[in-house]
Amino acid sequence: MTPGARLSAAMELLDPILAGEPAERVLTRWARGSRFAGSKDRAAVRDLVFDGLRRRRSLGWLGGGDTGRAIGLALAAAEGSLDRLCTGDGYDPDPPTPAERARLIGDLARAPEGVRLDFPDFLGPALHAALGADFGEVLEAMRHRAPVDLRVNTLRTNADAATVVLARDGIRVASQPLAGHALRVLENPRAVAASRAYSQGMVELQDVSSQYVAETAGAEPGMTVLDYCAGGGGKTLALAAAMKGRGRLMAWDANPRRMADLPDRARRAGAEVLILSERDHAALGPVCDLVLVDAPCSGTGAWRRKPEGKWRLTPEEVASYPPLQDAILDEAATRARPGGLLTYATCSLLRAENEERAEAFAARHPGWLVLGDRRLSPVDGGDGFYMARFRAPEGTPAPRS
Repeated sequence: MTPGARLSAAMELLDPILAGEPAERVLTRWARGSRFAGSKDRAAVRDLVFDGLRRRRSLGWLGGGDTGRAIGLALAAAEGSLDRLCTGDGYDPDPPTPAERARLIGDLARAPEGVRLDFPDFLGPALHAALGADFGEVLEAMRHRAPVDLRVNTLRTNADAATVVLARDGIRVASQPLAGHALRVLENPRAVAASRAYSQGMVELQDVSSQYVAETAGAEPGMTVLDYCAGGGGKTLALAAAMKGRGRLMAWDANPRRMADLPDRARRAGAEVLILSERDHAALGPVCDLVLVDAPCSGTGAWRRKPEGKWRLTPEEVASYPPLQDAILDEAATRARPGGLLTYATCSLLRAENEERAEAFAARHPGWLVLGDRRLSPVDGGDGFYMARFRAPEGTPAPRS
């Protein structure tokens, strides 16, 4: 495919996504039906689609509409390739009309704040309150691609050895200070999934902020640990490494299908994980030295990786998370032994899902000791995350409700 044909494809794919169809479904369907598109073509089209979604409002404002063509024209104009790509020849997009061309030279600095920084207007006050002086820097970062981070799996190797093996496959990395075993991919990120380091369990794809949460949650060798909202298991495997393969590590999720790949991932990583059934979960008492709760949330901290999520959010959905998070925290706390640890985390930027939930938990459970919290954002080098840590009171645990 020519660069212009790739842009045309991205324009066409954006329209059903903007109408509400999941981006991954649209891209997968296109890839299966487009045998002429090679792996580089598919990757390039995917990048264009996600770049367009990250900057949907600003690009649409410049392009003159919330359509794939408007966004695609603005992307090409921003990169200085408008006339080169939009020729109308072959599979290239048609050239911009005089009206489109006039719109594309508009001054984005004069656009409303939500347009300039690409976020839903209704979240503006909450984001300002949460981010303070970092508001502009964080929202600007969310308009661009996230870096690719790897976690060195210390059950298999160390950072030096992993770096050498990655380099043999043309993948250049550098250490990231936020987490002790983090490497940032500087060159050839798409080669990671097919690399020997990945297939041999030496590294896992994981954002550095997510690594920080798992690393500082409090897991130690010999502990009984429960990853309460395990999802795909990225933090579960990081906890296994922190435990050095010693102790009892359990994973549970309200939707077991999210953990479908975890057994294979654990085998590759050399980790032993007990995946709890609903019956196991219901019968589990206050036996855990550590319970990690990576709670469902608005995902506002992960907009770089899941950009369509910010345009799907509604005020009603955002309002639904705090009561759900409270209920999950209260239930998870019943699995902590006396004196055990509870770590709460979200990939949200919003105080209502973060600090306010930690404060509410402490108010509901006055015997619990607050050990501290931390907020992370792209200013710190990774995705937006929040974590708070608590210690259960010593003595007989309260009966479960």
